[in-house]
Amino acid sequence: MHFVTGGAFNGKRAWVKKVYKDAVWVSAYENGLLPAELAITTNLLVLEGIEIWIRELTKQHDDANQCREIWNCCLNGWHRWEKADPNRLVVVIGTDITKGIVPMEKENRLWRDVTGWAYQDLAAKAEKVDFIWYGINQTIKSGGDC
Repeated sequence: MHFVTGGAFNGKRAWVKKVYKDAVWVSAYENGLLPAELAITTNLLVLEGIEIWIRELTKQHDDANQCREIWNCCLNGWHRWEKADPNRLVVVIGTDITKGIVPMEKENRLWRDVTGWAYQDLAAKAEKVDFIWYGINQTIKSGGDC
């Protein structure tokens, strides 16, 4: 699994499209639903807009632990799909919303907190993590890093 993150409008999508040319995309920005289990025949899948799917989770469940549990079930399902065939790869793109001023509204704080925890869980499970700064990647985890 490859996790790609960075600020909004910093070139994550363009960078992933350049690196993974033949990928099939599922995008939360295009109203794609959060896939718990993958039933896709491709070997290269990009899941884009993780922060949007997490926002929907926090709207449905106001308990951070429950949101994180559902997230980890999805994450484990993607990992199982990927590991079922050594040629498969899941690339996950999520915009970093965890920096800056802490939101005053409870629902926005919950979204920010759950997103931060979800990204930690994803980074721990991913074999590779890249942060995109203005279209340039910085690898912060590669291969056997822990």
